[in-house]
Amino acid sequence: MRRPNDNEIRGKIDEAAGTVKENIGRASGDITLENEGADQRFGGKVEGGLGKARRKISEGLDDLGDKLNK
Repeated sequence: MRRPNDNEIRGKIDEAAGTVKENIGRASGDITLENEGADQRFGGKVEGGLGKARRKISEGLDDLGDKLNK
């Protein structure tokens, strides 16, 4: 299993930052900050998902290469 790639890491960071912004916006009544946080959180999920897909494809290709070399 490969380590998480940059997209997965950035995605998780954006998810966490978005959640914090969203909660601060909700607590302070700042709808703009709340919406910005929700958008950032969603963007982080998308980026993390793409990164995970990239990693899984790479792992699958590695496995296929190992099977072909046997």
